[in-house]
Amino acid sequence: MTKTPSMDDQKESTVDTKSSLLGRVSRRSFLSQLGAAGVIATARPLAGAQSATAVEIQETAEPAVAGAVPVTLRVNGKAVTLQLDPRTTLLDCLREHLQLTGTKKGCDHGQCGACTVHVNGRRVNSCLSLALMHDGDEITTIEGIGQPGNLHPMQAAFVEHDGYQCGYCTSGQIMSAVALLKEPCGPSDADVKELMSGNICRCGAYPNIVAAIQQARQKA
Repeated sequence: MTKTPSMDDQKESTVDTKSSLLGRVSRRSFLSQLGAAGVIATARPLAGAQSATAVEIQETAEPAVAGAVPVTLRVNGKAVTLQLDPRTTLLDCLREHLQLTGTKKGCDHGQCGACTVHVNGRRVNSCLSLALMHDGDEITTIEGIGQPGNLHPMQAAFVEHDGYQCGYCTSGQIMSAVALLKEPCGPSDADVKELMSGNICRCGAYPNIVAAIQQARQKA
């Protein structure tokens, strides 16, 4: 008759088995094997994810947008034709499609002036204007005003008078100031402040901005 092992016999067998395994496998070798198994298990998924990301970037570089319409703009003297979603703002068109990131997105509500550009010679808040509305128009951004080594007089005046601190609003300030040179404006600082009131400088560099504009006005 076969003897059924008792609970005590089972416990002793389990202890013997554990002791035998511990005798053959050290703690370090166990952890090393565990780590290797983890690397093998995750290596393939990670490689697959990298490959998928690369493909996704290539596919989304120039996505086909349903309902896109052709728009031709003249930006800084160069004609460009784009296929745009009709809801694309002029600001997003310049920054996201043409990579002209000098024009800044601040409030995106037309309240700060950081996105100011010139359309047919007049300053506008590009965040409030649809790109589709400017088919055939002449657009000028901060990149078209001047370049290092060949600054616009207004840019040079801003540098001379430290008309900026963090610099985020500066391109919009300069674009408005350049437009101001061709607008009716009284001679006083108060007159300049009134015409520049749509451009906010959160750093508070207003006295230097006004001084820079007044200098450029005198030399114009």
